[in-house]
Amino acid sequence: MTTDTHSSPPHAGGKPIWLLPALLVAAALLLLFGDGLAAMVVWWEEKPEYNHGYLIPVVAAYLLLLRADDFRRTPLKTSLTGLLVVLAGLAIMVLGELSAVFVITQYAFLITLVGLLALLYGWPALRVIWVPVAYLFFMIPLPSFLYNNLSAELQLFSSAFGVAFLRLVGVTVFLEGNVIDLGEFQLQVAEACSGLRYLFPLTSFGFLCAVLYRGPVWQKVALVLSTVPITLFMNSFRIGVIGLLVEYYGISMARGFLHDFEGWIVFMACVGLLFLELWCFARLTRRSLAEVFVVDVPPLSDFSAFLPRKRPGPGFAAVLALFAAVGFATEAFQSRQEYIPERESLNTFPLLVNDWRGRELAIEQVYLRELKLDDYLMARYGRPDDPLPIELYVAYYDSQRKGSSVHSPRACLPGGGWNIDAFDERTVEDLGPEGRTLRVNRALISLGESRQLVYYWFQQRGRNLTNEYLVKWYIFWDALTRNRTDGAMIRLVTPLQESESIEAADRRIQQFIREIDSQLAYYLPRDIQT
Repeated sequence: MTTDTHSSPPHAGGKPIWLLPALLVAAALLLLFGDGLAAMVVWWEEKPEYNHGYLIPVVAAYLLLLRADDFRRTPLKTSLTGLLVVLAGLAIMVLGELSAVFVITQYAFLITLVGLLALLYGWPALRVIWVPVAYLFFMIPLPSFLYNNLSAELQLFSSAFGVAFLRLVGVTVFLEGNVIDLGEFQLQVAEACSGLRYLFPLTSFGFLCAVLYRGPVWQKVALVLSTVPITLFMNSFRIGVIGLLVEYYGISMARGFLHDFEGWIVFMACVGLLFLELWCFARLTRRSLAEVFVVDVPPLSDFSAFLPRKRPGPGFAAVLALFAAVGFATEAFQSRQEYIPERESLNTFPLLVNDWRGRELAIEQVYLRELKLDDYLMARYGRPDDPLPIELYVAYYDSQRKGSSVHSPRACLPGGGWNIDAFDERTVEDLGPEGRTLRVNRALISLGESRQLVYYWFQQRGRNLTNEYLVKWYIFWDALTRNRTDGAMIRLVTPLQESESIEAADRRIQQFIREIDSQLAYYLPRDIQT
């Protein structure tokens, strides 16, 4: 449903008639999406991979200016279907707020923005400015589970190709997971060296180049897609060069200023390769780079082309009413005193369980800041007649709102170079006096010749879950219906001897679960508050 708005005057009584509604809508957006947007800015600040996020809105504004002339020639028609998009964005925002997944709130903000633009200008006009709107998606960080998985895969890839380069130039080197062994020195390809700090900014820059490039669509697509292999190649080359410098000049070449400076050189080399690709495309059409890659500088006054050409209609009144209703409802839910069940602190968890004797371990403060947990247990248990220990880790959260929630080990396991050789679900039988069953995730991981068996599950307000997506759903549902979001993740790890069968390790770890099950009940509430 659309209505023509071309004939309405832009001013009334000498004052901009759109100014007050625009300020009201902007204020409402900040109030509703403020927490999610603030979390996004924190990621820009703290994660080098997203430091370029500050530039994304500025570049989007520039791309918007480039479309001012086309926008002036476009008839503007209010589209009330934009209200449906706004409603969808607000619903997704509520899901993100209550499920403690800020990235959902951030995407909901952009969906709501698209709905507002459709309501204000209409879909034909939105098609004219879709590029700067789409560019805003580059400012949103990846979801944590996707970021961790991608980082782990890139670490292993970069390590393998970096070692291939070293062997090509005659350096004797051994690779174990993401650890490069040079004999006297060992280099670990950490998360910071995965290449993501090149990939994210280079992909957004590649998209900008594709927009400014005056050539066939297939070449524009190729420009954006090529940022991935360019990043992988150059990051692997950087790791190889660092290994070469360490081999001949010592471990100082892999630390401090030199390490960071090498990173800047490699990123600029990535940009250089992107422009080389642009030059090659230009030569295919017998044109110069200056002819196909044109950077216009329109005047800032062109922003006036995007001022509304109509009086605020009933659609904006409906938007403000929607914002107010969702804001009050969300605030009412979140201002309730959340139910946090009583339990014993994990500090008092017994270190003597039948014939298992445990020794407490500590988690470094840097990881605790990242995990944001309220209580945890890390202990290694062993038996006098069994040389193979079991490491027990329990992470507990009183509340899983506002970005604090359990982390999936499946995303973290490859971080230290471990390969997941097998992953499935298993059932542990005969738990407790009533003979309960427990469904768990089971992973067989390896690093070189070392193998480990991992069991883990999520204990969430009376539910034992194996799927991290279901964990997020129940956080949302229980926050809404039970006013409760506490929960825990339990992980057990045991090594395998070279000649030991996986079945023997299964029996050892399952027997240990049976023996600690009754103890866990004191520390991890299982009832659902009604």
